[in-house]
Amino acid sequence: MKIEARVFDLVMAFSFLMAVVYGYWTHLATGHVEPTGTVALALTGGLALITGTYFRFVARRIEVRPEDNPDAEVSDGAGELGFFSPGSYWPVGLAAAAATTGVALAFWHVWLLVIAVVMVLIAVGGLVFEYHTGPNHD
Repeated sequence: MKIEARVFDLVMAFSFLMAVVYGYWTHLATGHVEPTGTVALALTGGLALITGTYFRFVARRIEVRPEDNPDAEVSDGAGELGFFSPGSYWPVGLAAAAATTGVALAFWHVWLLVIAVVMVLIAVGGLVFEYHTGPNHD
């Protein structure tokens, strides 16, 4: 997690630096600081700071991963990576329901919004409560 924290630290530093440079350049060009871009860059730096802090916090509490060890071999990362679902079609339905919800909100069609919310509820319920049968499932 230390590598990830460093990446977000670099993004944070770049964003804050660019916010200052952008504010300065817009002040020189127009006589006032353009607030939208400056605030957007500052908020990007703040979000990167939050994420980098979280990764540093987690890195102190877990054992050193092969990715964090500069002398690690490829074989050090071998082994079980966790359980991954063999496949499900519910995420496709959930994406379609979310897209329908977005269109309904964008054009403010209440009738479509009602249908989209029902679609989201069905897709979330199907995703959460799907039951797999087979030799690897209890």
